[in-house]
Amino acid sequence: MKILLSLVVLACTAVPVLAQVKSLVHKEEKRRYLVYTPPAYAAAPNQAFPVVFNFHGGGMTMAEQMLYTQMNRAADRHGFIVVYPAGIKGDWNVGFGMSYLEGTDDIGFTAALLDKLKADYRVDPRRVYATGLSRGGFFALRIAAELPHLFAAVAPVGAPMPEPVVQHHANPGRVGMLLVHGTADEVVAYAGKPAGYLSAEDTYGYWLKRNGLRAEDAADGASRRVIDTDAGDGTSVTWIEAGNGQQSVALATIREGGHTWPGADPFNVGLPIGKTSRDLDANEAIWRFFEKHRR
Repeated sequence: MKILLSLVVLACTAVPVLAQVKSLVHKEEKRRYLVYTPPAYAAAPNQAFPVVFNFHGGGMTMAEQMLYTQMNRAADRHGFIVVYPAGIKGDWNVGFGMSYLEGTDDIGFTAALLDKLKADYRVDPRRVYATGLSRGGFFALRIAAELPHLFAAVAPVGAPMPEPVVQHHANPGRVGMLLVHGTADEVVAYAGKPAGYLSAEDTYGYWLKRNGLRAEDAADGASRRVIDTDAGDGTSVTWIEAGNGQQSVALATIREGGHTWPGADPFNVGLPIGKTSRDLDANEAIWRFFEKHRR
């Protein structure tokens, strides 16, 4: 994944990037992040804007996440702020490889960063969201469990619910949840990993329950559709969604999709990341899901 994203950076360096590198000190450690404000931000000086936290995958950088996902383009179209935080040594504490409770305080950093953004930018506190790829997606799920009072919805890509989060948070609050995962993902298995993380489908069921939805209600009243707009990409998308009027829970299953960001440039250099779906623009789908949610 690191080699892949390095190529993405090289491919995208010709594109102007109007993001600012910022930092704050949390628990005596300097933490860095990128902030991108769309043109609408300067044009509407009295308006508060939604903010999307976009967390990088393991071993990646905040700049690589920005350049790979290209979420700034969606921010321009729809008028929201994007922040790309940097994990310490390219990692996030989700309970794998470090102590869930004693490891890096990434949850505290995230809360402190949101406070800093509210002080420095015109942030709408009711419209704060999180997404992320792979390890960053796992961390977005930890945020959903621990900071539902701050985040209205999250959308992990290539990352279902980590077992440590389940074990430490038996009763998380309600939060909108969109899961995007490929069935041919060889890095993070769609079917889950025993003692590691739930399957994508079990994660969907987990958040249905946490949002007060019964499985039988979802089966009867869910919105289900198949998306296959590009017959030549070798993938299709099955979207299933249920809601309670305030929160929605959705699962976008990418048939034959790999460990990739749907709609991104398919830079495959032989790593087992698999196919990139052209049937779904992840940025557009994520934003459409987010904009339905308020805290």
